Amino acid sequence: MSTLTTITDGTLAATIDSMGAQLMSLRTEAGEYLWQGDPAHWARRAPVLFPIVGCLRGDAAESAAGPVRLKRHGIARLYEHAVAESAPDRVTYQLDATDETRAAYPFDFRLNMTYAVADGVLSQTFRVTNTGDVDLPFTLGGHPAFNVPVPGDEGAAFDDYELVFPERWTAEVPTIDEAGLHDFSQTHEVLRDADRLSLTHELIARLLTVVFVEVPGRAVRLVGPGGHGVELAFDGFDYLGVWTADPEAPFVAIEPWVGCATAYDESDVFEEKRGTIVLAPGASCERTFSMRPF
Repeated sequence: MSTLTTITDGTLAATIDSMGAQLMSLRTEAGEYLWQGDPAHWARRAPVLFPIVGCLRGDAAESAAGPVRLKRHGIARLYEHAVAESAPDRVTYQLDATDETRAAYPFDFRLNMTYAVADGVLSQTFRVTNTGDVDLPFTLGGHPAFNVPVPGDEGAAFDDYELVFPERWTAEVPTIDEAGLHDFSQTHEVLRDADRLSLTHELIARLLTVVFVEVPGRAVRLVGPGGHGVELAFDGFDYLGVWTADPEAPFVAIEPWVGCATAYDESDVFEEKRGTIVLAPGASCERTFSMRPF
């Protein structure tokens, strides 16, 4: 049975569900920043993406360990995660491979998810350990969705918001088809020598998901007309997805990813996917991104 755990630093509070180790709430005295999963638009809130981001071609690939059969965003979001450690300002979850996970993803792994709050910032850390005796290939990512409008900007419209980057840059994003596959040979320029992008339902509906590659400074702010919003920092994540569910959905997901969905120019060999990390037996790696409401 899943359990909810709330952590706080006295100014910022986060609640996490052991089912999927999913962030369920991110709030300050001003109110709730995290989308609350209204099934009329999208029932999830901030799923953990592992061992893939996005989709495989036909939900399938081949690997050195055998066939991989994974639906969109992988398996971590589908299982109960055990609480490994807990304190007032942090909690760590653990998910280990089982016979059921190996049927879809034929590898032994341990995934630890740590959420910690300090100085008004929530950090989300992925730690992956290869507990098997063959190399472990995977990607990972976050999928936090934020209310639009955010607290303090009540009454603002979705199209009043901007994504603000640390510096001016030119961004070419891949074409995405209805199956979720990426085409990096056909791109769309969404920024030219600019540091901010107007957020519109039309843009996301047209591109399906806006997938930025190598964002300068690996940071972005979602900013509303009243100057309120959320800042994300994601060093170690080379991709950033921006998505919402439909033209009426009052939220935007801002998603730091290590890899991305299968692209047209890739084979269906799992180890050859863009951004794939490969860990030797016994090895571990960590990736952390953070969220700061303001």
